[in-house]
Amino acid sequence: MAEARETSPLAGAKPADDLVITITEAARAQLIALRDAEDEADRLGLRLEITNHEPPEFSYDLSFEVVTQAALSDEVRNHDGLKVIIPARDLPYLEGATLDHTAAGLVIRNPNRPRGRDVAELDLQPDGELAAGIRTLLDGEINPALSAHGGFVTLLGLDADNVVYMTMGGGCQGCAMSRMTMIQGVETAIKDRFPEVPRVVDATDHAAGATPYYS
Repeated sequence: MAEARETSPLAGAKPADDLVITITEAARAQLIALRDAEDEADRLGLRLEITNHEPPEFSYDLSFEVVTQAALSDEVRNHDGLKVIIPARDLPYLEGATLDHTAAGLVIRNPNRPRGRDVAELDLQPDGELAAGIRTLLDGEINPALSAHGGFVTLLGLDADNVVYMTMGGGCQGCAMSRMTMIQGVETAIKDRFPEVPRVVDATDHAAGATPYYS
């Protein structure tokens, strides 16, 4: 559950005709049942936020939160007895989305797609001891393995939090398997060798590849 934040109480939820997302009846019933099993159920709303904006798909977090302790910038909507709290920053990316409940559980169908970050606007550090170590790993182990598939990865640099930004080229660019390769292979290898790296971001323009993945 998300930790409630102490803020000024909201005036109330906006009417159903001003909804941001669609919640199916199956999802609403499931969420109300889950909410009612919580303490202070009558004070709780469903908080829906996007936790990751990296391509190809958004990642989401659902949790219950006391409605009157939501941030003033949050938007609250009333879905037939279920109040939904959405951070203002996520509103443009959730317009037209549907929250449903299927045999697989709660799912979000969202017509919007993340654009990723414009690395040209990031203050990345291409040099330094950590960057040098990562390049050695790429040159000595990772790229030789990828070369069998005609691909390679290039280090762009690191941000202030040691998040690594990389691009993929050759046979990896535009390939539907490229993100799986990044997550399961390249990212794992880097994080295992350098525990101070919290995350690896694939900044590749996959839409420019021969078989565009993100388009």
